[in-house]
Amino acid sequence: MHARSTTVMGQPGMVETGIAHVQDVVMPQVRAMEGCVGLSLLADRTSGRCIVTTAWRDEEAMRATAGAVMKMRSDAAALLGGEATVEEWEVAYLHRDHRAADGACARVTWSESDPASIDRVLDAFKMGIMPRVEQLEGFCSASLFVDRATGRACVTATYDSEQAMAVTRDAAMGLRADLAQDTGTHITEVAEFSLAIAHLDVPELV
Repeated sequence: MHARSTTVMGQPGMVETGIAHVQDVVMPQVRAMEGCVGLSLLADRTSGRCIVTTAWRDEEAMRATAGAVMKMRSDAAALLGGEATVEEWEVAYLHRDHRAADGACARVTWSESDPASIDRVLDAFKMGIMPRVEQLEGFCSASLFVDRATGRACVTATYDSEQAMAVTRDAAMGLRADLAQDTGTHITEVAEFSLAIAHLDVPELV
């Protein structure tokens, strides 16, 4: 399973227009493409930053659609008032406690490590981090995307509400520190978003 993430640093006043465009125009077209297994959109309404992620059955299906989504990407970026950057990932892990409902939020953690240690990072995340994450208040789901060639990774943890996400901040900070210490991972950024569209229908990968 693979995923393509498009990040737009847009204008805060254009976020709602961008969300509506992605939901009404982009999502039906992408979902109709061969091998697509869903789409999600994370939005920071204060900064204007939005991340659209599409999931694909395999790397071949993801790459086969690269040309077809270019205009959709540029149109969405123009509506949001920003430039788009694209990242492609292997979906290494996904677990849902339950489906996200209205009001759900997500904390995204980006990291870098030695490409040769990606499997060690994945094992540490599965066995050492996730059992503790699942106990956090309001936990909904978590995913780990990796780029094996570069050693980059992206963890997304979803919570039932903004309040639940806020309550878990200190615990999440400790978990990140533990993972970094145990695996030599360098945390490059942490950001919080509203889960504006939740149709990333990736099956459990644990």
